[in-house]
Amino acid sequence: MAVQDKIDKNEDIRIHVRERYGRIAAETKPDQTASCCGPIEMTSDCCGPESRVNLDQIITLYEAPDVTDLPSEVTGLSLGCGDPVTLASLLPGQTVIDLGSGGGIDCFLAAKRVGEDGWVIGVDMTAEMIEKARANKIKVGAENVEFRLGEIEHLPVADGTADVAISNCVINLSPDKPQVFREAYRVLRPGGRLAVSDIVTDGPLPDKVKNSLSAWAGCIAGAMDVNDYIAAIKAAGFVDVEISPVYMDKSTIDDALEQLDLGDFVEKGQDSLYKSVFSAKVSAYKPK
Repeated sequence: MAVQDKIDKNEDIRIHVRERYGRIAAETKPDQTASCCGPIEMTSDCCGPESRVNLDQIITLYEAPDVTDLPSEVTGLSLGCGDPVTLASLLPGQTVIDLGSGGGIDCFLAAKRVGEDGWVIGVDMTAEMIEKARANKIKVGAENVEFRLGEIEHLPVADGTADVAISNCVINLSPDKPQVFREAYRVLRPGGRLAVSDIVTDGPLPDKVKNSLSAWAGCIAGAMDVNDYIAAIKAAGFVDVEISPVYMDKSTIDDALEQLDLGDFVEKGQDSLYKSVFSAKVSAYKPK
């Protein structure tokens, strides 16, 4: 692919992802739980089944006491695939940056952990999500959180600002993941930690899935091969990289593909997808 064609494709992906998540932010009501595919009456998280769920199922991603304290406007925009806040083992007084903060759920959970002497910065490229998150901040009463509009490939954050960088099911949406990891490295202090929940693959995805903009915005097409993912983190300068798989069930992938107009893969029984797409817990450190 020519350089200009790659640049154009990357921008098309960003535009589509920004528009989709802008709609999710604008259209999701307090009695709904959004998915990567859009607001659905009490549905699940990142492109999960279109079945009715309740807070108990959101709690499966997070520690229950943390989530139950948050209003539905916050939990309803939980678009994650894991719990990077718990993974990060945050300490009082730390500064945290959330890459792709959405409605703010992980920022608010992190704010509780770092306390009044700590600070949390959420960065999101979608203006509607930033507006929603700032409104949620008022509802939650979190005074040690701020939200900034910007791309995770070009963080509006100074060098060496944070002790910890977290992200929840967002890096897969970026068409330039190596740049995301370089930015995370830049904004971390020496000894800082990267703690991420994300979607990755074990092997390549079918071309039809990879080339679908809807599947990109739905946390599937942009998923990177796990070995390439680890290599990109190391290339950015991180050390002590650890990754643990959390496999997605077959029905979750089926329903995600159907919602993204890729239902023919369900009909054909794409076993390779069921075996290769999974959520992962990722941890790494910037050398001291």
